[in-house]
Amino acid sequence: MSEITKRALSASLKKLLSTRPLNKITVSDITEDCGVNRQTFYYHFQDIADLIEWTCLEDCDKVLQDNKHYDSWQQGFLDIFKLMKADERFVMNIYHSVSRDQLELYLYKLTFPLLKNVVDELSVNMHVREDDKAFIANFYKYAFVGLVLDWIGHGMNEDPQLIIDRIALLIKGTIIQALENYRIDKTL
Repeated sequence: MSEITKRALSASLKKLLSTRPLNKITVSDITEDCGVNRQTFYYHFQDIADLIEWTCLEDCDKVLQDNKHYDSWQQGFLDIFKLMKADERFVMNIYHSVSRDQLELYLYKLTFPLLKNVVDELSVNMHVREDDKAFIANFYKYAFVGLVLDWIGHGMNEDPQLIIDRIALLIKGTIIQALENYRIDKTL
């Protein structure tokens, strides 16, 4: 029942964001649209920002379920772009309503697990410290988030497939090379 209520609150938020800016939406507006009381909202979320974060993570998690591997990371990121384009009004409203730091945090939480999974998968037979693997994943996370924010900031007009193809060409082999550079057991 808890997940159903969270999804209903999320749907109400998205519905309201299609007609007005985030700063004009209150918890009362969301609960009234959803048909629940304020106490129910606060049982599930601390505030509207918490609901936004949950919504972003939940939507992207559905998209990324089968695309968290080296062979499918491109499809995973493409699916994130497509999801954002499909929810363009929601994304643009969030982009213009929350601080850049907050938006970056949402995006970091989405991309890091995917990239960390790829790094872990590629390093299976290598002795690389965990903090070095996290460092590599973080490096790529910052690059991907920067590209996504740039894409949103320019009106989400560029073809996501073109962006993914360019990223793939740019980083081809670089994660494996980075892991090789961080190997503990490499012969000097």
